[in-house]
Amino acid sequence: MATPVALVTGASRGIGRGISVALARAGFSVAINYVSNPEAARECLELCREAAPAGSSASFEIFPADISQAREREILLNAVTERFGWIDVLVNNAGVAPTVRQDLLEATEESFDRLIRINLRGPYFLTQAVAKRWLAGLAQQGLHPKPKIINISSISAYAPSTNRGDYCISKAGLSMMTQLFASRLAADGIGVYEIRPGVTLTDMVGPVKEKYDRMIADGLTPIARWGTPQDVGRAVMAIAQDAFPFSTGEVFNVDGGFHIRRL
Repeated sequence: MATPVALVTGASRGIGRGISVALARAGFSVAINYVSNPEAARECLELCREAAPAGSSASFEIFPADISQAREREILLNAVTERFGWIDVLVNNAGVAPTVRQDLLEATEESFDRLIRINLRGPYFLTQAVAKRWLAGLAQQGLHPKPKIINISSISAYAPSTNRGDYCISKAGLSMMTQLFASRLAADGIGVYEIRPGVTLTDMVGPVKEKYDRMIADGLTPIARWGTPQDVGRAVMAIAQDAFPFSTGEVFNVDGGFHIRRL
C-alpha cells in the first residue's frame, strides 16, 4: 500500500501545525498549506521530518495558497497531486478570527465577508474540488485507504459570542457543511468528520488569554486546562487511520468537556 497523503490547510502554525506533526508521526506524507508565513511553514516542515517514524517513506512539502480564492485552490490541488500523486485525507483547518472583536450591533460587512470567505466558502469549494477528483479516480483506490475529509470547526459553532458573531456563523456553517458532504459522499466510501476544538492555546487567543485563564480556573471545563494543538492532532490522527469505519458526519469534541451541560 502506498504511503497515505494528507493535505492540511492553514498548517504552518497553531492547530494546523499540531495536526501536521501528528499525521507525520503516524506515517503520513503531509502537504503543508500556508498563506502568508513561509518561515512558520518551514518550521512545521522540519517538525514533521523529525516526527516521522524511522525508516518511513513519508515525505513533506509546503504549498502556498489562499484557499479563499478559486484559482489558488486549483493551483494548490494540481501542485499537491503532481508532487504526491493522490490525496487520501483533506483536513480543512485554515481559518481566521475577526481582526477586531465588535459587538453584534456594531459589526461590519467587511469583517463578515472576510470570515465567510476564508472560514467557510474556501473549505466548501476546496472539498467540492477534492471530492470530484476522488470520484473521477475511484479506480486508484485499491492502492489507498478510504478517503476522508476532516473539518476543524469550533465550539463557536453552537456557543454564541456576541462580540464575534461572524466567526460563530462561519463555524456553524462549517458544521452543516460536514453533514452535507457526509450525506452526499457516503455511498462512494468517503467519510466526512468534524472536530470541534474548545479553548485552545494558540496565537489566535493571545489577546484574550488572561480572560480564559480566569474562566478555566473558575470551572469553564470539567478538564481544567487549556487545550493544545497536540490534542486536536491526536483526534485527527485517529480518524485518518480509519479508527471509525462505521461513522460519518460525526462530531468529535476536543474541548475538555465544555459541551457537557451541567447544573
